[in-house]
Amino acid sequence: MITTDDGVRLWARRTGSGATPLVLCHGGPGIRDTFGELADRLGDRYAVHRWDQRGCGRSEGRDGGAEAYTLARAVADLEAVRRGFGLERMVLLGHSWGAYLALRYALDHPRQVERLVYVSGVGIGPEEEWRPAYAENFLRALGPRRRHWEELAALPDPSPAQERKQCVLRWATDFADPDRALQQAARMATPWYADGIHTAAGRWLGAAKRAEDPAALLARCARLDVETVVVDGALDMRPRSAVDSLVAALPRVRRVTLADAGHMPWEEDWEGFRAAVTG
Repeated sequence: MITTDDGVRLWARRTGSGATPLVLCHGGPGIRDTFGELADRLGDRYAVHRWDQRGCGRSEGRDGGAEAYTLARAVADLEAVRRGFGLERMVLLGHSWGAYLALRYALDHPRQVERLVYVSGVGIGPEEEWRPAYAENFLRALGPRRRHWEELAALPDPSPAQERKQCVLRWATDFADPDRALQQAARMATPWYADGIHTAAGRWLGAAKRAEDPAALLARCARLDVETVVVDGALDMRPRSAVDSLVAALPRVRRVTLADAGHMPWEEDWEGFRAAVTG
C-alpha cells in the first residue's frame, strides 16, 4: 500500500525483472487497474508499477464529494506512488483517461518522467469535438446487446454481478474483433471487486477535465521537454483526430498508429504495441 499526503491508502504493486521503472495509469476515471496481463508481458523489460486510483478497486476513497476528486489530487496521488516506490525517474504509461492523467503529471513534474507513453487518449480539446461521434459508434458497436446494456445502465442500485455485466458489455465495444470482444472484456473484469467502481468519482473527474482551458494546456505542452510517444489504434471508436492538436503541440513526440487495433491496442497488436512502448 502507498499512503498519500492526505492519508489515503492506495493499492499498488511492483512486478517484473527489468531495470527501468515503468508506472502504469489505468483508464476510467472511476474504475480499477486492469493492467495485470500487460504488466506481466512487459516485465522482462521493465520493473512495472501498477496502482488503483483513489476510491477504486483496492484503494481507499475519501469523503468530500467533488472536492476530494480533483485533477490536482489525482496528480498528487500519482506523485505519492512515485515517491512510495522510491523512483527518481520513470517511464509513465497512461491509457484513455489515464493518458490524460499521465500527461498532466508530466506537465507538473517533467523531471520525474523519462518518457511519456500516451495510449488511446482523446486529446485536450473540447469534448464536443469527439463525443458525439463516439456515442454513435458505441451504440452501433453494442448491436443486439444494446437493450440489455441499457437495462443494466438504468438500474438505480445494481448488484456487483449486474455492475460487472454492464462493464463487460461496455468494454467489449472497445475491441476491434467482435467475435472475441466479449471474452476479452470478461477477462479484463476478472477478478471483480464489489466496490471497484466509483461512478461519482468518474463524473467529478470527467467534469474537471472538461473545465480545463485547452489553449492554456496546449501552451504548456509546447514547452514540455519530455520524450513522448502517442499510441493509437486506428479502429478505436473515439475519433483519433481529437489527438491531432496535442501531437502538433508537443516538441518531442512520435505517433504510432496500429492499423488493426481498437481502444486496447496491446490486446490486438502486441508486437506493434510493444515496439512502440519500448522503442
